[in-house]
Amino acid sequence: MIPVLSVSEFISQINDIIAGEFIIEGEVSGFKTSNGKWIFFDLKDDSATLNCFSTIFTLRVPLEDGMKIRVYGYPKIHDKSGRFSLTVQKAELVGEGALKRAYELLKKKLESEGIFAVERKRPLPFLPQRIGVVASGESAAFGDFKRILNNRWGGVEIILRHVLVQGEQAVPDILQALAEFDACTAQTRPDVIVIIRGGGSIEDLAAFNSEEIVRAVYNSRIPVIAGIGHERDVSLVELAADVRASTPSNAAEIVVPDKRDFIAGLDFELEHMEQNLKHQVSKKKQNLDQYFYLISSKLELPIANGRMLVSRFVQSLSALGASLKNKKEAVLFGERLIKSSDPKHLLKKGYSITRNKAGVVIRRPDQVVSGEEIVVELEGGKIKGEVLEN
Repeated sequence: MIPVLSVSEFISQINDIIAGEFIIEGEVSGFKTSNGKWIFFDLKDDSATLNCFSTIFTLRVPLEDGMKIRVYGYPKIHDKSGRFSLTVQKAELVGEGALKRAYELLKKKLESEGIFAVERKRPLPFLPQRIGVVASGESAAFGDFKRILNNRWGGVEIILRHVLVQGEQAVPDILQALAEFDACTAQTRPDVIVIIRGGGSIEDLAAFNSEEIVRAVYNSRIPVIAGIGHERDVSLVELAADVRASTPSNAAEIVVPDKRDFIAGLDFELEHMEQNLKHQVSKKKQNLDQYFYLISSKLELPIANGRMLVSRFVQSLSALGASLKNKKEAVLFGERLIKSSDPKHLLKKGYSITRNKAGVVIRRPDQVVSGEEIVVELEGGKIKGEVLEN
């Protein structure tokens, strides 16, 4: 006898029957998002339609109507609505057309955020001592890179992070390698990171169009150079890198200079510096000669005038000396004359000076009368007397 089930029991049993992960391919239809979190779309083929549900955080692949995709998910009948849908855990693009369209959608989105802006790109170090390489260590691309690098400039330390460059594991491998380089200490950190892989189809290069890797390259603390595929292949990782190389070999040519070109350039620079130094010395010498000429021309007249003034001063000093000599002789003569005319000097020779009581010098006899007192001054003193007769 068939048991009678409640609706919830029936749905629960059906969900148990259909439990498990399924991989389904189809075309996206009715794609929409809700509240910036939820994703709803139908997956259809020529004869059937499957309702799908996921979250924005789960699906990192840009989707739109018309894309052919492969989804990984779990079917379920929802208790409340009774609606059957597939809860999608992962989606992959299928076919070149879908990959190209997803590429364009993601490129437009990242461009609007400034991820590819030229002004934020950093210069590469001129002579890196340590180079971090993200590549398949077994690939021809890495072999070519290493060979060209050593031929151009030997002695550079290469730190390889071996990764898968395509397939499901490629994205987490590359993200892990970039994270390890970014976590290095200042003593072990590479001066530059090089991401390389050889050519391939758009499906082969899908990892290098991954939004997660593009953002990791953009956020890297270390300058990044990327050489992915052939020159015609332009991945989003290359657009986000600080420098894009057309090929892995070109990445080696960019990251270090050719030692022969470097030496030739150094010789040229040294020669140019020598010539420039000689020119500067010659120019400075000419300037000094001009300054000395200007100084001498400016000082020529003052010097001549100074010489003339000095000559006149010397002449004046000579004339003054002669004049002083004459004056001195005149003074000495006057001194002798004064001494010879000094009455006291005459007293030493026996002369005397007679004065009346009032002190007036008596020069003639009629200046005195008989009985008048007089004073006679001699060399040794004075004698008082009286006129007896006049």
